[in-house]
Amino acid sequence: MSAKIAAVISGASNPGRFWREHVVLGAGLRRSFDSLSVPNYRRYFAGQLISLSGTWMQTVAAIWLILTLTDSGIAVGLTTALQFLPMLLLGAWGGVLADRISRRRLLITTQALMAIPAIGLFAVTATGIVVPWMVFLAVFAMGSVNAIDNPARQSFVFEMVGPDRVVNAVSLNSVIVQMARIVGPALAGLLIAGFGVVPCFALNALTFVAMIVALWGMDPRGLHVEPAVPREPGAIRAGLRYVRATPELVVPLALMALVGTLGFNFQVVLPLLAKFSFDGNATTYAAMVSAMAVGSIGGALVNGAHGHTGPRLIAGGALAFGVLALLSAAMPALALELVALTLLGAAAVTFAATINSSLQLAVEPQMRGRVMALYSVVFLGSTPIGGPLAGWLSQTYDPRVALLLAAISGIAAAWAAHVSFARMRARGAGGRGPADTPRFCPQDPSRRLPVT
Repeated sequence: MSAKIAAVISGASNPGRFWREHVVLGAGLRRSFDSLSVPNYRRYFAGQLISLSGTWMQTVAAIWLILTLTDSGIAVGLTTALQFLPMLLLGAWGGVLADRISRRRLLITTQALMAIPAIGLFAVTATGIVVPWMVFLAVFAMGSVNAIDNPARQSFVFEMVGPDRVVNAVSLNSVIVQMARIVGPALAGLLIAGFGVVPCFALNALTFVAMIVALWGMDPRGLHVEPAVPREPGAIRAGLRYVRATPELVVPLALMALVGTLGFNFQVVLPLLAKFSFDGNATTYAAMVSAMAVGSIGGALVNGAHGHTGPRLIAGGALAFGVLALLSAAMPALALELVALTLLGAAAVTFAATINSSLQLAVEPQMRGRVMALYSVVFLGSTPIGGPLAGWLSQTYDPRVALLLAAISGIAAAWAAHVSFARMRARGAGGRGPADTPRFCPQDPSRRLPVT
């Protein structure tokens, strides 16, 4: 208490210092939310927050429903795998569509289609006829639409805010996702505890209306629309060749593939950790998801405030993720686990958002949809491989073993990032990393920068 009083007295006796500190803090907060000054992005932010909150509410309800019906960690892993398998199979085609047609119109269509599986789950649970295969089918259908929706959304960020604000907007997108991870699971936990899973599916179907209204209400004149790519054979192969020939793209994508496959399987690990390691229930699971989300929001806001990206941030984010996953695997009590998961969430979003921003700044406009589709594939589409593996490790040994695997992936990615970027510098890259040499300068998008 005396320290707090001293701080107040110090501030009163030195008003210049007091106001400088608050001005700096205010400027930092303004930088964190800079993209919200763009009217179209404000609409997108609000609509996406409502829509994704509903999606997370349904995700928690579907996983808890499967766990209740089967009492199987492998079934939970299979549910998650089916959700993201379409991304692995169809994500590249989603990127081609995002390059060929209006991303805004494409997103309006996909958001409408996503309501159909939610309505189906509501119907089968409300009538009491639900069996596991019905949940599997609905989850797979949702994932199939998301394989088209996600690459379009990733690419649409640049279209809404332009190159100057893309790093900030990517970070704010992470804030949207993590806020939804707090609101959705928390609401799901309350609804499941009080009424069961049925209301979760009904409410999710309604939330897609918010995103459709937001997209419909945008001013097309405020969009940085990139020229549509003409229809031609071999578009996917052309995208893959382009990425292979561009170290600024292939290295971050490879790192994301490693951590995405072996480390980002929390939809599988957390419910099993809650039930089997801490003998908890749906509320415990929701608390763990929300703890990671709180940390992720903090990490995203810090990342958005400094507004830059690069190899050191990528390697540092991977290392922090690995160390904190190891710490999470060792926590003996739920309270300590929640603290560790909060820090882990901050590291995870820093790593993922930094790679996303690096790709957005390095890619040629005509390849944006396909490259961001590859990001979606390695970020989400790798889950059908890692999800069942994490579920098997959790059920056969312990959910903590799956967290140990995540720790290994993060530490390995940090080492690989250090070696890869060092080799790029040694080959004459002049010390430039993925975001340090964007194909288009963020301050002057018309000025082409050299590519090595």
